[in-house]
Amino acid sequence: MKMNIEIECTPDEARRAVGLPDLTPIHDRYVAMMMDAIPAGQMKPEMLESMMRGWQPMGEAGMAMWKRMFDTATKSGS
Repeated sequence: MKMNIEIECTPDEARRAVGLPDLTPIHDRYVAMMMDAIPAGQMKPEMLESMMRGWQPMGEAGMAMWKRMFDTATKSGS
């Protein structure tokens, strides 16, 4: 037997339904700080790379995994 259930709701409604906190104020503040830093010339390429590394799961190990995956994909695709 196979059953499909479709629930139509907004992302906010889904978040509240499973009890996740609303991080919108934190996100808005973070985005505002990023937008302030970019035009002021404070954002350097090295900072972007460092930030990206911090966002990756498992930090440096995650970056290495993604690099290997892309390297493998581009070699086998050629």
